[in-house]
Amino acid sequence: MDYILNIKDLNKDYKNFSLKNISFQIPQGTVMGFIGANGAGKTTTIKLIMQLIKKDSGLIEIFGQSAEKNFSSLKQKIGFVYDEPCFYEQLKIKDMTKIIASFYNFWDWKAYKNYLSQFKLDETQKIMQLSKGMKTKYSLALALSHNAQFIIMDEPSSGLDPVIRRELLDIFYDVISDGKCSIFFSTHITSDLERIADYVTFIKNGEIVFSKRKDDVFSEYALVKGGLDELKGGIESKLIGIRKTGVGFEALTKEKQGLPASLIIEKPALEDIMFFYEKASN
Repeated sequence: MDYILNIKDLNKDYKNFSLKNISFQIPQGTVMGFIGANGAGKTTTIKLIMQLIKKDSGLIEIFGQSAEKNFSSLKQKIGFVYDEPCFYEQLKIKDMTKIIASFYNFWDWKAYKNYLSQFKLDETQKIMQLSKGMKTKYSLALALSHNAQFIIMDEPSSGLDPVIRRELLDIFYDVISDGKCSIFFSTHITSDLERIADYVTFIKNGEIVFSKRKDDVFSEYALVKGGLDELKGGIESKLIGIRKTGVGFEALTKEKQGLPASLIIEKPALEDIMFFYEKASN
């Protein structure tokens, strides 16, 4: 299998936080969602991939090449959307774009104009006049306009209304339709991932909980509900992050076999999985 991104045993230490032996791969032509609570390490990981900060140890390969040694050439094939875009606020969109386009060997002006139209962006507007959501859309237009084969996005749907978010997911489908491009994006809107992602990577406190096919995640985990009187006979040892109410409980499990037949077993959402893992650590 060809991987567009290969990360192995990646470490980065800060005074109050550490990424610990991060490993995962993104197959070519797929979409991977990156989930985790605020402060879990999502943005740090993306900054390491984009060579915005230096790793302490580990391997980062993009298109089979060392990101550290070859990033000046690799970035020609990468489209990047950061949560807090850095633009010259006083410039008009059209002037900012001319500057950015000059850094790439190939720039598809036709595609760029189409994205501006789709996102309802006026290129005569100044950057400072754009809302956060509009800046995100502008960043997306830039990322998708230079024939990138790997799109990396940090919270791309943050600040966008539901209609634009759905349009964004449709664009993702179009981008990967030829099987050559891959997308890696972090988000706290897990419902977006459930619609579009092929793979999901979950990071918690600087460590990977899992990185696997989305369908395998939903096959492995289950949401369990029942009465408080059913929390007996070692049942709690099979549960992750129990939430108790006055009349019952709700929890996550990876051990569906052997649970009492009286319990209600449901398919969890990604949000449920995140919630109960966080609850288990509290």
